[in-house]
Amino acid sequence: MSSKPQWLHIRHSDSPNREAVENLLSSLNLNTVCREAKCPNAFECFSRKTATFMILGTNCTRNCPFCNVSNGEPSQIDKKETENVAVAVKTLGLKYVVVTSVTRDDLPDGGSNHFAKLISEVRKSAPETAIEVLIPDFLGSIDALKTVTDATPDVIGHNVETVKSLYTKVRPQASYKRSMSLLGNIKELNSSIRVKSGVMVGMGETKAQLYELFDDLLDVGCEFLTIGQYLAPSKKHYPVHEYVKPEIFEEYGAEARRRGFKFALSAPLVRSSYHADEALS
Repeated sequence: MSSKPQWLHIRHSDSPNREAVENLLSSLNLNTVCREAKCPNAFECFSRKTATFMILGTNCTRNCPFCNVSNGEPSQIDKKETENVAVAVKTLGLKYVVVTSVTRDDLPDGGSNHFAKLISEVRKSAPETAIEVLIPDFLGSIDALKTVTDATPDVIGHNVETVKSLYTKVRPQASYKRSMSLLGNIKELNSSIRVKSGVMVGMGETKAQLYELFDDLLDVGCEFLTIGQYLAPSKKHYPVHEYVKPEIFEEYGAEARRRGFKFALSAPLVRSSYHADEALS
């Protein structure tokens, strides 16, 4: 694939907030997906005093070819992690917090109890803060999902990442059907929770396949959608097939809203947690 087009180049300007956020995260021994996944918006979000916390360690039990998060021996769960996230949320004065995790297929509950404990800790520490959790598929466990829905976060997200036909190449250890089932079960378990998903484009999908994905998500009750450009973390990762033009992203966003999504954010550098608070505003 040719070099990145101009619209994917990011101009950074320094900000004291960035250093303050990084120092706080370091002092509390907290991880962010911003750094682990090489998110292109990390600098901007840190400068706005926001971050997406990543819990349950930095090593994922899966090894998806599109993802930069490390694959390896899972770490022991930090028992103070949930409390430390709550401290960070309160210290930063966040009105909206996003929490995600590596996939922990090694844990009997997939890490769901850790998510629930964290939601409870944040509620106690910062009761006015809206909470979004971006969860793995828990290997399809309804019990694990119920543990999270019972904790009543404001939003539960689960990213499908790509269209159905590319799952075996892009997410070989996941299942399109399982992801759709998980998203559909959220409302069944707790109708007050808003349901969200995210997809990357430029991986070889067609427009028709993408719009079919939109309909599948809507059919299972998904309300919020993010659409962004796939950027390969390295030459060893799944290759970029196309750099989608900004005007096409605008078309995708408009079509998603026309089809029924209550909120759809679509642009080259959009990621699932980017400006996540706007969906509830």
